[in-house]
Amino acid sequence: MGKAEVGTPKWIGNKMKSKGLQKLRWYCQMCQKQCRDENGFKCHTSSESHQRQLLLFADNSRKYLDEFSHEFEKDFLNLLRRQFGTKRVHANVVYQEYIRDRNHTHMNATRWTSLTGLCKHLSRHGKVVADETEKGWFITYIDRDPETIARAEAVAKKQKMDKDDQERVSDFIEKQVQKGKQEGEEEETVFTEFKRDNPEEKIQIQLGPKIKKEEVQLAPSTSFSEMKDVKPGKSSATDDSVFKVPHNKDIKKEKSTEKRKLSALDEIMMEQEASKEKFGRKDYWLTENIVVKVITKSLGDKYYKKKGYVKQVIDKYGAMVTMTDTGHTLKLDQSHLETVIPAEGRTVMIVNGAYRGCRATLKSLDAKNFCVSITIDSGLVKGRVVEGVQYEDICKIHTE
Repeated sequence: MGKAEVGTPKWIGNKMKSKGLQKLRWYCQMCQKQCRDENGFKCHTSSESHQRQLLLFADNSRKYLDEFSHEFEKDFLNLLRRQFGTKRVHANVVYQEYIRDRNHTHMNATRWTSLTGLCKHLSRHGKVVADETEKGWFITYIDRDPETIARAEAVAKKQKMDKDDQERVSDFIEKQVQKGKQEGEEEETVFTEFKRDNPEEKIQIQLGPKIKKEEVQLAPSTSFSEMKDVKPGKSSATDDSVFKVPHNKDIKKEKSTEKRKLSALDEIMMEQEASKEKFGRKDYWLTENIVVKVITKSLGDKYYKKKGYVKQVIDKYGAMVTMTDTGHTLKLDQSHLETVIPAEGRTVMIVNGAYRGCRATLKSLDAKNFCVSITIDSGLVKGRVVEGVQYEDICKIHTE
């Protein structure tokens, strides 16, 4: 019985039945024909056209196998690049998206027998970054397009320039703060005992309305009893060394100006801290040579709640962790680990936030709010005290 003519009711019915994905074991890659059931597939394999295709495959099987493998790999990578970009994604999610096309090249026609073999092949040839977890294989596409590389270099250059500008501004602010502290210490007020030449003489002070607006000049030897004879703007002493008594409003104005300057400086420092926090805050925190604790139960009680140190960081989110007790080295994801907080006075590594990558000394613990106070030990801000740092932003450093 021949095929139904195009446009006939039987042709439309066959198309409706064959819509969507069918079972893989009833698909013939050489003939590119999908059968709906086992009987149809059996009839197809006994047909003359299928036998001719098998003879062609037998003459040069490697050629067809390489062709199907190349086509499968190319379509798989194109889908990964277009739909997921350079994001870390589960390999099976990409494969499920790939097989939605009913005319795709099936994996059983390629050289790979499983998705694991495909992931290892792509990682070995530098096309993706593949890492195995307890949830399966995760892959990240490596974009080697010249335009993408140039764009990434431009972004990295801009970030470096912004970082340099931030460091310069931070250094300038630190110098201004130190200079202000030194000037404040130099101008510190010294209180001395008040003595009068004639203790029995009564003190008489006469203040007129004009004295509030003008400055009064007095010689150091002038007594309070002589202030009534001093006219505003003149001195009763012949000595050139005189001092000025400023008006109360001028004193208040100077104090308010100084207060506004300090508030502006604090505001600039707060903006700098916020900018550094935004730049240094990432969704990954693993760093080599830090002590971590295993928090997953999937590895059994042998490793649960046990400590180790990060020997090597893999793709930002994974690490090779050497256990302290057993000496075994495990490949773990950062979601299976947590930071370790040492005792007060010990050195820690800042693994996230504004001072990411700097070493610091742990000053005190605030167990109620799950935060600590630290003193920066390296970088341009060495000696700065930072309070309210969360537990997960610092970690104990491994020592041999």
